[in-house]
Amino acid sequence: MSALLEASGLAIGHGKRVVARDIALRLEPGRVLCLLGPNGGGKTTLLRSLLGLLPPLAGTLRLGGAPLSSLSRRQVARLLAYVPQAAPGGFAWRVREVVAMGRAAWLPLLAMPGARDSEVAEQALERLGILHLADRPVTELSGGERQLVLIARALAQQAAGLVLDEPTASLDFGNQALVLNQLRSLARRDGLAVLMTTHHPDHAFLLADQVALLHGGRMEGPAPPEALVTPERLQAAYGVATMVGVLETPQGPRRICAPLVPE
Repeated sequence: MSALLEASGLAIGHGKRVVARDIALRLEPGRVLCLLGPNGGGKTTLLRSLLGLLPPLAGTLRLGGAPLSSLSRRQVARLLAYVPQAAPGGFAWRVREVVAMGRAAWLPLLAMPGARDSEVAEQALERLGILHLADRPVTELSGGERQLVLIARALAQQAAGLVLDEPTASLDFGNQALVLNQLRSLARRDGLAVLMTTHHPDHAFLLADQVALLHGGRMEGPAPPEALVTPERLQAAYGVATMVGVLETPQGPRRICAPLVPE
């Protein structure tokens, strides 16, 4: 399978300061890659590098088969959409207006969205089951609803891949499940390539095909979750003892992990 995004021998950092090196990964259509690692381990720096917002310090980085450095910002946006963490909205934009902003990569400079763009935005809202929120101000939405709006905006961008920075951060249990289920469906059903960071290793077992663990200036993986999300590797990365086990569910056995709290 051809990769949408491919990195080899990548070194990332700021100026001359190297945050991590020797990174290799492939982001493929229809698959979810979950990036784990502690705070300060370089996850955000890696995302910014993969999006072309930070130049790599070494190595090669290709998007859509072309060197990332050779692509314009508009070309990058047509291939890769970025979904930041949901935050309280500062302006009371209507949901449909926020989602229509995702069409900017396909519009001439300073042009307003037209009928076709509005149709694409509405289809994205319907795909995520939030069309009923279309005329609500984003300032009145819950955290989970705002996160789905940001994902809908990325879908309206009609890119082949999604890059998400901790999409479940600050969400309650139910909204975490809602967002994770939608991401898994976007990969499985819609064939999108999905890269997401998370502070919850358990999420890797829920939806990831591959996992990478970034810490100490190096990246382990990508590899299948069961091969990389282990007590030994999690303790090395996060400094806490962790239990990994198997839970019997109505859908069959599922791996889970949790930190071990000393008595």
